[in-house]
Amino acid sequence: MSLKLFDLTGQRALITGSSQGIGLALARGLAAAGATIVLNGRDAAKLETAAQTLTADGAHVDTLAFDVTGHDAVRQAIDGYEAKTGPIDILVNNAGMQHRAALEDFPADAFEKLLQTNIASVFHVGQACARHMIKRGKGKIVNIASVQTALARPGIAPYTATKGAVANLTKGMATDWAQHGLQCNALAPGYFDTPLNAALVSDPEFSAWLAKRTPAGRWGNVDELVGTCIFLSSDASSFVNGTTVFVDGGITASL
Repeated sequence: MSLKLFDLTGQRALITGSSQGIGLALARGLAAAGATIVLNGRDAAKLETAAQTLTADGAHVDTLAFDVTGHDAVRQAIDGYEAKTGPIDILVNNAGMQHRAALEDFPADAFEKLLQTNIASVFHVGQACARHMIKRGKGKIVNIASVQTALARPGIAPYTATKGAVANLTKGMATDWAQHGLQCNALAPGYFDTPLNAALVSDPEFSAWLAKRTPAGRWGNVDELVGTCIFLSSDASSFVNGTTVFVDGGITASL
């Protein structure tokens, strides 16, 4: 009985920014739990390659190419998919980007791009999906936050601001939408070996610092995010709302 709480059979999950990295790993994990997967990104060719990889593993996969930063484009894509294919039961807002520069020299255009990609997209896609979920009286939204939701490092102040906003927008989603049967939570990864962190992973000095700073003593593996995502996407979290779950090897718990 308890394992059935985590079963996603019959559910359809849209994961934004899922052609690689954390998004693709979460898509693979939700598929293994029984969900039909909807991959999203701007590059249709990369999406198709990712879809073929998941299909080869036995997953049921659709692709939906759209730019998460365009409100009208998002709405059109979500509404069209729901009308043609079926309901999106689970949304994982994973799309994101990074730009590193000293705050005093941070380019204004890069700051605006971070705002659009990391936080406005959560609003655009979240709202578009929630409008359908509300009508059905149920739905799961998992927003991907970050260890920078709680901590800061030199050179990424705007990124830190966006990820702090993700946590607060998640609280707002839960406050507005829990009454309609939705559970809206955030998953905050620590330092994981992903394409977004490639520059840091390849830096021996940074990796040595991270191993000392993190109680677990290492980089995270993206597969270690899957269990928490399944929990937040399943009936097991039916009374969990507006919270941010850190999966970070203990880094936010230790000085």
